[in-house]
Amino acid sequence: MSAVNEKKLDRGASASNPGARAPIAPAPDGTIWYTAQHVGALGNLDPATGETRHIPLGSGSAPHGVIVGPDGAPWITDGGLNAIVRVDPQTEEVQVFSLPASSGYANLNTAAFDNNNVLWFTGQNGIYGRLNPATGDMQVFDAPRGRGPYGITVTPDGTVYYASLANSYVGQIDPQTGEASVLEPPTSGQGARRVWSDSQGRVWVSEWDAGQLAVYDPANDSWREWKLPGDRPQAYAVYVDERDMEQIVEQWYAAEDGEHPAERSPRLFQQRDQRDRGPQRHEQKVE
Repeated sequence: MSAVNEKKLDRGASASNPGARAPIAPAPDGTIWYTAQHVGALGNLDPATGETRHIPLGSGSAPHGVIVGPDGAPWITDGGLNAIVRVDPQTEEVQVFSLPASSGYANLNTAAFDNNNVLWFTGQNGIYGRLNPATGDMQVFDAPRGRGPYGITVTPDGTVYYASLANSYVGQIDPQTGEASVLEPPTSGQGARRVWSDSQGRVWVSEWDAGQLAVYDPANDSWREWKLPGDRPQAYAVYVDERDMEQIVEQWYAAEDGEHPAERSPRLFQQRDQRDRGPQRHEQKVE
């Protein structure tokens, strides 16, 4: 039996961390890195004290995603700089790896490191790419259907997958050639937004437009999908923990005055998939 547990989430920004965005990454020292997009900075939160600090990334910076690399440093996809940015956690030195001029404006989104410590990244304007931090060599590829590349993940065997929000597919990248093939989820126009691999190499997908959670199993080229609870759910992100439990963040909207959408608080769902039974759901609100 599959179970879905729901929790309410708070917003991220406050007076002490203006410009905070949803993307965060835990640092090895127990602090939390986050991107402060509207102020062009990388933020760091100390949960023990509640103190935050901002590291400016340069004029024109508008960071989107942040991850911690195998070197222990935060790596940022910066749409304003059209570059991948590394910040030294000790010295706070900012290192900028600009995309080739021929790539144009990529609208950079998310990054992930593969098993060879190569950083892969997406750009919503229709590209994905890779950066070798050891050499500084960067390659940018055109996505098969143009606009849309958003979330990205790497499976235990080193295969790279990304989600295309605008074109509703999952891309499977050959890390050797850099070529991407298109994987079609069962629901048309589902709006695949973010992806995450579990320990078995299955790829979990948050389907934004369909309000669903999906999983692709490359072992048998199969798909499964689950509808989230509630009216008009929108699955924003998915994360699989060390127990292979899926965490789904859903953003939902309601009509205000019958005309304008009013954004409500995001909710967190937890789902444990037992593949030998049907996708029944149990939902529990936590106030």
